[in-house]
Amino acid sequence: MSDNEIPGAPGPEPAQIDEPTKPRGPLPPKHDQRGPETVSPTGQPTGAGQDKVAQGGAYLTNAQGARLYDTDHSLKAGPRGPVLLQDHHLREKITHFDHERIPERVVHARGAAAHGVFRAYGAAAGITKAAFLAEGAETPVFVRFSTVLGSRGSADTVRDTRGFATKFYTDEGVFDLVGNNIPVFFIQDAIKFPDIIHAGKPHPDREIPQAQSAHDTFWDFVTLHTEATHHTLWNMSDRGIPRSYRMMEGFGVHTFRLVNAEGATTLVKFHWKPKLGVHSQVWEEAQIACGMDPDFHRRDLADAIEAGAFPQWELGVQTFPDAEDQMFEGIDLLDPTKFVPEELAPVRPIGLMTLNANPSNYFAETEQVAFHVGHLVPGIDVTNDALMQGRLFSYVDTQITRLGGPNFAQLPINRTHAPVNDMLRDGMHQTAVHRGVAPYRPNSLDGGCPFTAGADTGAYIEVPVDVPAARKVRDAAASFDDHFSQARLFWLSMTPTEREHITAAYAFELGKCWDQAIKERGLRVLANIDPELCARVAEGLGLPAPGASEPLGSPEPSPALSQLGHTWPVEGRVVGIVTSGESGLDAVREARGAVLGAGMVPLVIAPSGGKLGSGNDAVTVQRTFATARSIEFDAIVLVGAPAPAPDAYGARDAKTDDGARSTGVDPRVLLLVTEAFRHGKAVGACGTGATVLEKAGVAADAPGVVAGVAASTVLDGVTELLAGHRAWDRFTPTL
Repeated sequence: MSDNEIPGAPGPEPAQIDEPTKPRGPLPPKHDQRGPETVSPTGQPTGAGQDKVAQGGAYLTNAQGARLYDTDHSLKAGPRGPVLLQDHHLREKITHFDHERIPERVVHARGAAAHGVFRAYGAAAGITKAAFLAEGAETPVFVRFSTVLGSRGSADTVRDTRGFATKFYTDEGVFDLVGNNIPVFFIQDAIKFPDIIHAGKPHPDREIPQAQSAHDTFWDFVTLHTEATHHTLWNMSDRGIPRSYRMMEGFGVHTFRLVNAEGATTLVKFHWKPKLGVHSQVWEEAQIACGMDPDFHRRDLADAIEAGAFPQWELGVQTFPDAEDQMFEGIDLLDPTKFVPEELAPVRPIGLMTLNANPSNYFAETEQVAFHVGHLVPGIDVTNDALMQGRLFSYVDTQITRLGGPNFAQLPINRTHAPVNDMLRDGMHQTAVHRGVAPYRPNSLDGGCPFTAGADTGAYIEVPVDVPAARKVRDAAASFDDHFSQARLFWLSMTPTEREHITAAYAFELGKCWDQAIKERGLRVLANIDPELCARVAEGLGLPAPGASEPLGSPEPSPALSQLGHTWPVEGRVVGIVTSGESGLDAVREARGAVLGAGMVPLVIAPSGGKLGSGNDAVTVQRTFATARSIEFDAIVLVGAPAPAPDAYGARDAKTDDGARSTGVDPRVLLLVTEAFRHGKAVGACGTGATVLEKAGVAADAPGVVAGVAASTVLDGVTELLAGHRAWDRFTPTL
């Protein structure tokens, strides 16, 4: 990334002021974009460049390739006459437009995605024969992140569970690891999935609220159905409002069964560990982002990749003996509302995933990608987890509805990179051209092809598992009855600051409920997690705190669950550099250089847009005081004390406090600094920037504030602070 470039350019070339008129072919994609690999509908490499599957030619055509001379006017009987039915171009254009949308996902509708590569360490070779996990194996991947409850048009930073779905295009077929950013789920059995989603979605009479859980139907369900307590607690923690998809952990949720080359089996849980650490927003920051930039997370992911700050995650596994009872240290491994603390079963890294390219078309890739828990490869098998078993049915069923038939695997983004000879035929959107006359087995007319494979020729063979004789019942094991011990473990593992955030989240969410009985029932649930949590939330609701109805255990806390107290790499962090304009330009250049040198992204914020300075040393302004808001920056650095700009008055910009103009500093800069400080972000000031701190009421020696003369020295201090994510010393928890 050059000094004057930042992520977010809409196209590969700058636009012209006048409409181009000289015919030319389509522009190439931006440097950060890549489409699906060019394999055939049956998984055969085509050798074609990606431009060969994109639209081409310099001239506008209809869908059949006939060139068109006009697409702005319908065919009429005279300039003011009626439109003629014979206008085939009008009919084709409008008909296609009328059918552009497909049903959005019932859950996980709001998503963002990226291409990448997974490189295996070889550490899993002893527990699975999966070829893509062999040492040095490199596998293309496509990853989609998402929220659960909201529609496609909802905001990114709502409090919600996030999806973390990875499609591995292995040589043995597609493997989909379809997980979340929380290791446990709301329910233990897939038959209840419609119930939890119906409860979490907007109320059916008013279709509100959108993309949030702070309403009566959600809390009615989760307080009556207490197996949801553990997941709900994670959602009310900072995990429910991640800072970035790049800084989000991923979990396979379920327990899988792996089988090695000798046939030995091991039970595992999959984990994605972000190299940048696990970080979150604070609640006010998330709320501001919903309004100021509802695309915050998808923009952050795309911009980081475009800037070359490629996000990385290590894939790891917790391993457990494949014992008959499928228990580990008293934890039922088939219960998806339970997790295994890392202190009991460490996460063993088995590979590294790097996301290095953005999609070239959102609909064709991010929207049409179809994941399925049953997309497995040799060496990986499922277990009897009742939630997983139901997902094995549900995922295929929903793709058939969304993508118009059973051939969704032939869409370019879903195509396997392994040869396909499946004897499946016809159906909506069939794009393969099948040959032969005998799509059945056994046959002789097609020479007996296709033939079944054996274990020695790479066949997928389910692990033979004894199914004990049992009565046919609608029931669950007694070990599934414990709904509170792990929720208490999670609470006790949080730092005081994190506990304050959880308390505030419960008080906010239950406070948004209308029905008093639901609030009181919610407090009963909290009493079985921790009396202090219950008392503080009850205080916020103005209700008495009930006592626990079950004995409170004393589980050993798991420090691995806390997001605080560590340091992480700062690559890809966004630093806002505030300047008054042309004055102090050398300090701006020095600050930008220091930010770029640390692998971070600098955004220059000035009174107005354009460039500062001239010639090769000119600095591009990426944000103005009118367009900038604290939520998009991880840190703020002040290299000047900007006076109120010409547009700094309330009628022009509502963020301006007309009374604050008397400070001599633009009120929007003061807002930027006070918000960043309130949210625990690093704030740096060099030279006259210290004046802004004083006017904003921020002490130069406050925790997380760095003041000095040289911009590079200030940036060194800011970078060190960013490694801890926030200046947590600014918060004074009482819990």
